[in-house]
Amino acid sequence: MSSNPNQPAQGQAQSSGSQRIGVLRETFPLEKRVATVPEVVEKLIKLGFSVSIESGAGEAANCSDDAYRAAGAEVLPNAAAVWAAADIVFKVRPPSTEEVALMREGQILIDFIWPAQNPELMQQLAAKKVTVLAIDALPRTLSRAQKMDALTSMAGVSGYRAVIEAANAFGRYFNGQITAAGKVPPAKVFIAGAGVAGLSAIGTAAGLGAIVRANDTRAEVADQVTSLGGEFVKVDYEEEGSGGGGYAKVMSEGFQAAQRQMYAQQAKDVDIIITTALIPGKPAPKLITAEMVESMKPGSVIVDMAAEQGGNCELTVPNEAVVRHGVTIIGYTDLASRLAKQSSTLYATNLLRLTEELCKAKDGVAVVNMEDDAIRGLTVVKDGAITWPAPPIAQAPKPAPKPAAAPVEQKKGGHGHGSSGPLPAKTLAIIFAVAAVAFWFIGAYAPAAFLGHFTVFILACFIGYMVVWNVTPALHTPLMSVTNAISSIIAIGALVQIAPPDTAGSGRPDELIRWLAFAAIVLTAVNMFGGFAVTRRMLAMFQK
Repeated sequence: MSSNPNQPAQGQAQSSGSQRIGVLRETFPLEKRVATVPEVVEKLIKLGFSVSIESGAGEAANCSDDAYRAAGAEVLPNAAAVWAAADIVFKVRPPSTEEVALMREGQILIDFIWPAQNPELMQQLAAKKVTVLAIDALPRTLSRAQKMDALTSMAGVSGYRAVIEAANAFGRYFNGQITAAGKVPPAKVFIAGAGVAGLSAIGTAAGLGAIVRANDTRAEVADQVTSLGGEFVKVDYEEEGSGGGGYAKVMSEGFQAAQRQMYAQQAKDVDIIITTALIPGKPAPKLITAEMVESMKPGSVIVDMAAEQGGNCELTVPNEAVVRHGVTIIGYTDLASRLAKQSSTLYATNLLRLTEELCKAKDGVAVVNMEDDAIRGLTVVKDGAITWPAPPIAQAPKPAPKPAAAPVEQKKGGHGHGSSGPLPAKTLAIIFAVAAVAFWFIGAYAPAAFLGHFTVFILACFIGYMVVWNVTPALHTPLMSVTNAISSIIAIGALVQIAPPDTAGSGRPDELIRWLAFAAIVLTAVNMFGGFAVTRRMLAMFQK
């Protein structure tokens, strides 16, 4: 008798000692994301867990209950049933007071918590004696934590969506066009803040054909901005803006004054401004003043990605798009939710990677290892005890510098063995004297026809050394066009040898010279065409 193909997976997940993961329908206003998707449910079951989904949890993200059932999950009718059945709960938004009331001792909650902004919630969770892993508290400086970094995933989606919202509100093309009705100039976009969201916005706006400019307090992101097709606008004030954990720091008043002056200049010139400046746990800095908005061209657009924390623009209204002084100011706080399917898939994958770290044995049991730097950083409540903030991660000791090589003692009147410095004057004089004698001997006894060829050979060797051999080997491939030019000179010389000018007494070349010249033409042709092919492939690597 055949069985349901999902039964083995469910049987594995429900084996003795395994835990159940519960996924809830988000109740936060405008939230459309869901904490896991059917594709990830199958992988969670392979780790040994069973999965329960609240009915309708994924509807807004185009994930139906039937799709979850097909993946092996159990669909429960309401949130209370999920809280009662689950040992581990996945969520997107911080739990409400009503949801905290449904929790029971010993449960594990994995979620965006924002412990610095929600001290009362932290106390409520601790009172329930649960363990809470705040995905927003992940130590982002750990390279192995990148696969779990949901903040980066959501910021990338939000940056992309910010450009789409700006394009929707803007009254022109992003890319410049020349039509029968006239010329349309490209849109000018200025992006304040070149973090993950800002870089995503830069790449999207540049891809749509806009002229993109960006600024950030961290000077090291300038190359990233340029690589994505933007222009980095520097503030005329020297101060380093890198903060801890990959974030920018709060800058001095002098820097902020110079920055405001630069923003005022950009506001008058650009068509769209996208602001992304936000430091966790702090109110959003005011970068765009009402005067700057008034100075912008009618029809311009501002997308304030920091609206949820007060906004970077003085005139931003959270969750609304308003028009002030002819400028549309978009303060949506649900940018990631506006691409619910994509955001949910990325977030679910981040939680899957975290679950793999918690369940290395793949036996369906999550172990919160406080000795693991990444897990310790995530854990804000452990069995009812508040463990946030985590202690600083110990930095790996820097490798000891290698001892400098002892200088080689020089012999008197010359260089020691192994020295790579220039030859002494006495040695050079001897070499030139020997060479002069050799050239005199050849000139005195060699035939006149040989002297011409020999002179050309010596000059060719000298030119070849200076042009090719004297170049750093790392640059040989980028300089393939130069070597092609030299190859063309060789090809011309070979052609002359195959068919010499018909001058009196020139005669026909012997067969050996003819075949050598033919071989030279073949080899230089291969080198020339191969060089251009390699150069083209190298240039293609840097094209979008």
